[in-house]
Formats: sequence, C-alpha cells, structure tokens
Amino acid sequence: MDDQQLAEELRSAVGELVRTVRTADTMPFAEAAVLGHLDRDSPLTTAEVAQLRGVSHQSAAKAIKELLRQGLVRAEAHPSDGRKLLLHLTPAGRHRLSEERRRRADWLGSAISEVLSTGERDSLAAVLPLLSRVTAHLKTK
Repeated sequence: MDDQQLAEELRSAVGELVRTVRTADTMPFAEAAVLGHLDRDSPLTTAEVAQLRGVSHQSAAKAIKELLRQGLVRAEAHPSDGRKLLLHLTPAGRHRLSEERRRRADWLGSAISEVLSTGERDSLAAVLPLLSRVTAHLKTK
C-alpha cells in the first residue's frame, strides 16, 4: 500500500470510528465540542471558539448560548474589549464533559475488549504514539 492509499484508509477508518463513538453522546456535538475547547484552552471568546471549531460565529454563539443557559459555561467581561466576553467552563460544565468522555471511553473500551485479542490490543496501543506524531506534524502546517 502506498502512502496515499494508507492516508485515505486511515482517514476513513478514524473518521468512521469518531462518528460511531459520538453516538454514545447524550448532548449535541456542537455543545460537547465547545466544552472540549474550553477545557483545553479556556478562557476563549466566541470568535475564538468559532475559529477553533471551523464554524461560523453565529453557529458557535448558538451552542454557547445554550451552554450558558444550562450553567455549563460562564461569561465575564473581556479585560481589554468591553464588546467581548471571555468564556469559562463551570464546575458543572467540567463534570458534564467528564461524563461524556467517560461514556465514550467506556463504550469504546468495551468494544476493544470484546473484539481484539491481547496481541491486537498491544498493536493498537503501539500505533497511538505514531498517530500523535502525525497529528502534531499536521498542526504545524
């Protein structure tokens, strides 16, 4: 298999895995994605969330408005621009995100245990650092 074929097979397999694991989520993907970005990069403005997610400002604002309503995110005035708000995860938001991540990991972990042999699980574990290196490289481009 050449590099182009390998890249396409990897993209397809990882994409299908991610879409399938998301079916375990109990909250809309847009809201979970915002919580994830705030968990990693808080505080953020709505514009920054939109840029990180690759969506319109309006789309990000809709998800953020719902998260604010649920008390999963809080907003405070931006220190240098009064027109902007800085968004933070609340303890309830951190808990909800943790529950979503746990649910996904439990579901995926059960499938790994049920389908893969010990040797196959070891092979899968050996691939993870390689995927991390490719991801890190792509982020620099």
